[in-house]
Amino acid sequence: METDCTRHDTPVNGVITPLPTGTRLLHIGPHKTGTTSIQGALFEAKDTMAKHGVDFPGTSRHPMSAALAVCSRPGMMGNTKPTERHWETLLEQVHATGKRTSVISSEFFADAPDDETIARVVEDLGGERVHVLITLRPLARIMPSQWQQYVQNGLRMGYENWLTHMLKKAPYEQPNPSFWRRHRHDRLVERWVRVVGAERITVVVVDDSDRGGLMRTFEQLLGLPADLLQPVPDAANRSLTLAETEMLRNLNKEFRSNELPEELYSQLVRYGAIMHMKNTCAPGPDDVKISTPQWAVEAAAEIGAEMADRIAGMGVRVLGDPALLSAVPKPAGQSRGKPVIAPEVAAQALYGALAAAAEAPVQHTTPAKARTVHQTSSKELVRVLGHRCLKRLRRR
Repeated sequence: METDCTRHDTPVNGVITPLPTGTRLLHIGPHKTGTTSIQGALFEAKDTMAKHGVDFPGTSRHPMSAALAVCSRPGMMGNTKPTERHWETLLEQVHATGKRTSVISSEFFADAPDDETIARVVEDLGGERVHVLITLRPLARIMPSQWQQYVQNGLRMGYENWLTHMLKKAPYEQPNPSFWRRHRHDRLVERWVRVVGAERITVVVVDDSDRGGLMRTFEQLLGLPADLLQPVPDAANRSLTLAETEMLRNLNKEFRSNELPEELYSQLVRYGAIMHMKNTCAPGPDDVKISTPQWAVEAAAEIGAEMADRIAGMGVRVLGDPALLSAVPKPAGQSRGKPVIAPEVAAQALYGALAAAAEAPVQHTTPAKARTVHQTSSKELVRVLGHRCLKRLRRR
């Protein structure tokens, strides 16, 4: 359904009128609103879409580095900071599409720090040809997923403590100031309306009960045949279980307390342990998921209702049911006892780290001169090992 704020393109029998030919559809997320799924589907179908007059510029499913660069964001902890060249490369690929319709998708565009940056993004991508698409989900569903993602980027704070900081401790910016920058959705829409104008913004409320709904919406907006976009299996994008997240969170504590370099975290933990664990271990029905306490669910629903009301008055087109943003899900069953990491999961995580370290083989070894390993504290051993691995990575 559409809300009363819609001024044009009213669906007939559930069909959305396609955007004008030559539109550059800019999907800005934000995070945890189906972005990875839609990016994978668009990239997988890019050759078929091109036959229907729609281009997906780029050589990968997600132009993350380009979005980070233009938004002056540092990227993931320990990763190399993107440069202006990443943005220029994306622009070259977009401009090569000429007058054809194209679609660009990155949730990191939602991190644009100010109106000047938004104006630059829109102008560089084509000015008035750009139509902005914003996808939204209920906060109660976003919060656990976003927390475990922050843990994958080094966060050491437990879930309930994190919720308390985000929902009860003004100004609600610590430990992750990006959370409300992304997920105070009414302010996100408002920032882009100020620059782009309400008539060139579409907001889609994602219905989690309709698994293919978001892809069908993209197809109709782009004028593509039904069912052209299909989900692409991606184990690396799955959310962590509570036990996996807690294991990683405790590893983060050790990592920080030993003052190891962030580059090591990126190489051995994020792209080693975590990635291998995700790709080889599928959660089972008995694995405990991250559960949001009822007080936080109700607080999120209250904020969601406020955001929906404000968005409704901005004049943008809204597809989907805004009431979903304030729905209170049924309380999840409480888990018994502490979550326990399965031995095979821990083994795969450890192997992933070792395999990543093995990609930078030791070229020369020097015997210890002063103390043996048994005479050195475990904390110092971890620090020395970390710096040696980093040196090898840099040498490579």
